[in-house]
Amino acid sequence: MAVTLSDVANRANVSPATVSRVLNGNYPVAAATRERVLRAVDELDYVLNGPASSLAAATSDLVGILVNDIADPFFGIMASAAQSEMVGLDADGNGTGRAGGEKLAVVCNTGGSPDRELTYLTLLQRQRAAAVLLTGDTVDDPAHSAAVAAKLARLAEGGTRVVLCGRPSPAAHPDAVLAALPFDNRGGARALTAHLLELGHRRIGQVAGPAERTTTRHRLEGHRQALAAAGLGDAEDHERLTVHGSYDRLSGYRAARELLAREPDLTAIVAANDTVALGVCAALREAGLRIPEDVSVAGFDDLPFSADAVPALTTVRLPLQEAGARAGRLALGREEPPASGVAEVGAELVVRASTAAPGRD
Repeated sequence: MAVTLSDVANRANVSPATVSRVLNGNYPVAAATRERVLRAVDELDYVLNGPASSLAAATSDLVGILVNDIADPFFGIMASAAQSEMVGLDADGNGTGRAGGEKLAVVCNTGGSPDRELTYLTLLQRQRAAAVLLTGDTVDDPAHSAAVAAKLARLAEGGTRVVLCGRPSPAAHPDAVLAALPFDNRGGARALTAHLLELGHRRIGQVAGPAERTTTRHRLEGHRQALAAAGLGDAEDHERLTVHGSYDRLSGYRAARELLAREPDLTAIVAANDTVALGVCAALREAGLRIPEDVSVAGFDDLPFSADAVPALTTVRLPLQEAGARAGRLALGREEPPASGVAEVGAELVVRASTAAPGRD
C-alpha cells in the first residue's frame, strides 16, 4: 500500500498540514519540527505526488534557468550557483538528499536565439514553473524585447517568480520582474579603457561581441565614454578600430588579424571577453608581436582561466558566482528583493601582466 501524507504526519506526530508545509517549503516551520518530518519521510520512503501537488498549487516545483550557451563559463558559473540554491547545497556542494521546499532546476540553452528564448518561456509557462531566471544579455531589438516582456507578464500573473541576472528589466511590464541584477558593463569597460589610456595607449582596437546584443552596446558605450573624456576618437575612428564577432576564441583570432590589417600601429586591443582575448593573443603571436611589449591585451568577465593565461590577462571582474547565487535565492523567496526591484552588480578592474605602457622593451 502506498504511503500517504497522513502516514508521515502520524510518524512525525504532527498534523498533515505541517507535513505539507515542510515539503512545499511555502511556510516557516520550526527547525526541530522540520527535521522530524523529514526523518519520517525518509523512514517511510514517502514520495510527494508532484503533478497532483502542482495542480493544487499555483505553481510546480520546476524552475527554469535560461542561458545563451551552457558551454560558456560565463553562463555555466551563474547557472551552477543558482541551481545550488535550488537544491539546498552547502558551500562544499553537499546536500541532504531530501526534498523539503527545494526545486527542480532545469537549464534551458537558447544558443542566443531570440525565438528559442520565447519558446522556452512558453514551455515553462505551460509547466507552471515556480520561478524563471534569465541570465546574460538579450538582442537589442524592440520587437523581441516587447515579446519577452509580454511573456514574463503572463508568467508573473500565473504566480511565477521572474528574476533577471545580467540584464536590465524590460521597459514594458517592468512589474512582471521580481528582481533584476544587471551588470555594470558600461562602468567596467570605461575603467578598462581608462587604464589603457593612463598607460599611454592612444590607438586601441576593440574586438566587440555580436553587434545586436545589449552587452556589446553597453561595453562599447563605456569604452567610447573613456575615449571621449580623453578627447580621443570620432565616429569614423571608432568604426575603423572596432570588429564584431562571436564570444569565442576563433572569433577573437580572426578579428585581431583584421584589426592588424586595418591598423598596423595598434598598441592595445580590448576583447569582448576573456575567451575572445585568448584568440587575440594567438593572432598577435602568430604575427610576431609580443604581449604586452608590442601590443597590450585586455579581456572582460575574469573567467577562471584568465589568471593562468600567459601572460595573465588584465580584465574586468564580474561576480558571476555571487550574482547567480543571489538570483537563486530571490527566485525561491529566500531573500527579499531590492526595494526598487533593481540592484546593479558592480564590475571591478583587475590589472595583470597582459597590459603595459606602449613600446616597452
